[in-house]
Amino acid sequence: MSEPISYIARKYIEEGNDFVVARVVSTSGSTPRHAGAVMLMREDGFTVGTVGGGLLEHETEKLCRQMLETKEKHMTYDFMLDEKRKEDGALEMGCGGDATIQIDYIEAANPGSFVEDFKVKSRAYIFGGGHVAKALDPVLRHVDFDTCIIDDREEYANKENFPESEVIVCEDFDHAFDEVETDEDSYIVIVTRGHKGDLQVLRQALEKPHAYIGMIGSRNKNALLYGKLREEGVEEGKLKEVHAPIGLKIGSETPEEIGVSIAAEMIQIRAERIPAEKKTDAKPLIHG
Repeated sequence: MSEPISYIARKYIEEGNDFVVARVVSTSGSTPRHAGAVMLMREDGFTVGTVGGGLLEHETEKLCRQMLETKEKHMTYDFMLDEKRKEDGALEMGCGGDATIQIDYIEAANPGSFVEDFKVKSRAYIFGGGHVAKALDPVLRHVDFDTCIIDDREEYANKENFPESEVIVCEDFDHAFDEVETDEDSYIVIVTRGHKGDLQVLRQALEKPHAYIGMIGSRNKNALLYGKLREEGVEEGKLKEVHAPIGLKIGSETPEEIGVSIAAEMIQIRAERIPAEKKTDAKPLIHG
């Protein structure tokens, strides 16, 4: 998997390279990427990441190059992605939706609060809002994961149950990824209330970019789900990416203990993915 964009941004700052960061901050209707998609552009025009491709990406790249010249600190742009609305200034795209993109100029010598504000935290997508999710959510936020909760029940997917979670989505598990945008630094946790939900989410998760997929359940249950996916043509190599049963083996039984075991496994995977040089020089990122 490619190096997470957050680490590339850190590297640019450490090397003294100014750059701009373009982020999809909101969308409505059909769009190529959802909120959270990110693209970086260096002063030489080299880009990492994407905000959606096509005309939207082309226009965003032009605006990024302009900002690298003007060094304007912050701009927000609204795009209509509908070839039927050309007379209103829309891009000739068949999506039909709208997207808002924020572009920021980052000066390496003075990045301000960028390091804290940008997604230097990994994001955990927790599918299922039951007891394990409620126990896991606060643990993850204490070890530098942002959390997104997805459940198909309004009585579970709400701010009352998850007051500190950054994003909460109530959606049928067959459309579990319609409202979220994963990348190579995303951690997918599957703890739905039953076999059906687990299978619905896993089927989609295997096709999404990710750093980690973990699924709760016994080995026998998971073997049954894997068998169904093999029948559907899923490659064995993809199934081997799944951590199931989820969590490190610490003899956990209660939801709270299971939450700790899942968080521990995710910390372990994250640590293995960060290059050694990033670990050693992460602290002196901003010099006084």
